Amino acid sequence: MEIGVVADDLTGGAKVAALLESVGVHCPLLLNVQALNGIGEETQAVVIGRKLLAQPPTEAVADALQTARELIRTGVKQLYFKYSALFSSTARGNIGPIAEALMNLTNEEIVLFCPARPARNATVYQGRLFLGQRMLHETPRRFDPITPMTNANLVELLQSQSTVSVGLLPLQKLRGTLEDTRRFLAEHRAAGTRFFIVDAVEDEDLNRVAALVHGATFTTGSDDLPQALSKLWPATPRPHRARNLLPPAPGHVALISGSCTPKSNRQLDWFERNHPVHRIDLERVAYESEYLEQVMDWAREKLPVGPIAVATTTDATNVQNAQGKFGINGAAALAEQALCTIAQRLHRLGARKFLLAGGETSGAILTALGADTLEVAIHDDLQGGYCHYEGDSSMAFVLKAGATGDENFYDVALTRLAQADSAAT
Repeated sequence: MEIGVVADDLTGGAKVAALLESVGVHCPLLLNVQALNGIGEETQAVVIGRKLLAQPPTEAVADALQTARELIRTGVKQLYFKYSALFSSTARGNIGPIAEALMNLTNEEIVLFCPARPARNATVYQGRLFLGQRMLHETPRRFDPITPMTNANLVELLQSQSTVSVGLLPLQKLRGTLEDTRRFLAEHRAAGTRFFIVDAVEDEDLNRVAALVHGATFTTGSDDLPQALSKLWPATPRPHRARNLLPPAPGHVALISGSCTPKSNRQLDWFERNHPVHRIDLERVAYESEYLEQVMDWAREKLPVGPIAVATTTDATNVQNAQGKFGINGAAALAEQALCTIAQRLHRLGARKFLLAGGETSGAILTALGADTLEVAIHDDLQGGYCHYEGDSSMAFVLKAGATGDENFYDVALTRLAQADSAAT
């Protein structure tokens, strides 16, 4: 296997798999290492989506190490730690601690960090992360409830989480000859630097990064770099057929939204124009034992009629209020457990098509539903989130990261799922 990806959340992992599928590389998306046992020898790439983003650093490192060891055991040539193009993390981690652990596991001397996604207007210049024309801390991401991004200087941010020295591979050095760039890195390694944030502002820069790390046993980055790396793999036939329609999943449709980004709020409002939405009250979840049963009574009536939504999605003020009452982790755990319980009960009521908003939410719900091995469609207007699980009962999923998609994203997703069902009849 050419590459094994450890993704710090599920929606990001799905994007990597979808981008590889788009160029004919078969890349299943797994939720755990046990699912590796079902992967065929012909598979060139695999992504394991874990819940690393918001775990305490010690737990996240242990989880990532276990995942990496199992990937290495299967014979992957390169280990890839995938994080968000927004470098979502805090001064505690978890990008730095995980990268250090995997660097030591693989005995790499240096590690490059390439979060840029120029195709999605996420670029890095002079070590600063830009979203379009604005630096990261000038965007709504500074108000993220779990990982507020208040510093666009990624060298400083990564250094705050790391015990090794962090430096910069500036754009002019990246765009030199491969030999000159490697000499620059070697000189700085000799001076003690082991981590390098990489400037990249266009897709060709990603190709340059891929050339630099090709052959390394471990590297890191966001969604697009593995696709650039795949261009350097041995030329072999790729009979795998990339698809934008996956097998059908007959049954009802439910949207479950745990993301609280401004975009997720707007998308939920758009969905509510035509479909019923139940917005979960976390205080009632905490203090009223019969509350979730009341939610399910509502769902039992609405679900057979058409798509419904159940959401803890809310605005920044309500998020802050909930965190003030239950703590940051407490509020997140309360919302996640409620949504997982609801997802399981919706499945019992016949839901087989799920739209899931939020990386943490998606991973938790798929785990709750037992969907541990997913076939992924190509990366298109569903942002790489369209997946299918073939188990005791087929299920279709559209996973959406909080910051992705147009306001009518769920309309597009519903149309795609309906097309998949129709194509099978």
